[in-house]
Amino acid sequence: MVAATGTIAWPDVGIAQDQDFQEILASPALLAQMRQGGFVLYLRHGTSDPSRVDRAPQVDLNDCSTQRVLSDAGRQQARDLGLALRRARIPVGEVIHSPMCRARESAQLTFATQPQLLRAEPLLAYTANLTSEQKKPVAAATRALVSTPVPEGTNRVIVAHAPNLADLMGYFVKPEGTMVVLRPLGRSQFEYMGSIPPSHWSLLLPATPKR
Repeated sequence: MVAATGTIAWPDVGIAQDQDFQEILASPALLAQMRQGGFVLYLRHGTSDPSRVDRAPQVDLNDCSTQRVLSDAGRQQARDLGLALRRARIPVGEVIHSPMCRARESAQLTFATQPQLLRAEPLLAYTANLTSEQKKPVAAATRALVSTPVPEGTNRVIVAHAPNLADLMGYFVKPEGTMVVLRPLGRSQFEYMGSIPPSHWSLLLPATPKR
């Protein structure tokens, strides 16, 4: 649970996921729809350093040394994503990120030219080791963010973690750095539209021919 001190206490509990979930790779047609806005783009933080682990059962949100953080490759991945979004002309109106260091840094690097869009949401923190009861407010906050309609002409970006979306819809997002496109329907409902793993951007945005 998230305490007022900025520390998360985590009991040791496993992650449930739906083995029947079918991932759909985003198409150029979906990318064109994203340019019109109205979507929620759920981004799993960039590639993290496997040699670092979250210091369970307590993680200090203000101290990155107690957490798993981005690797150098993950930092470059986030910068590359920012370039891809600009090339794709995807409009973004707000970027809501988990308070964990790897999610915060992913958001900061991806949207380095638009820092005014960023805000942290404590209830997007990593849920993998929370009890079912502790997960309830996180799931409720996540559901609200992905189901609340977004105005046309802009998109809402959420930068968080794979277990959170797995808890919500049975989809454990992988690899790290994958963006999930959701259509918010209101009344706590949303529709899964497709996914964009890091390697898929090159197919959606072919390189500009050299002259």
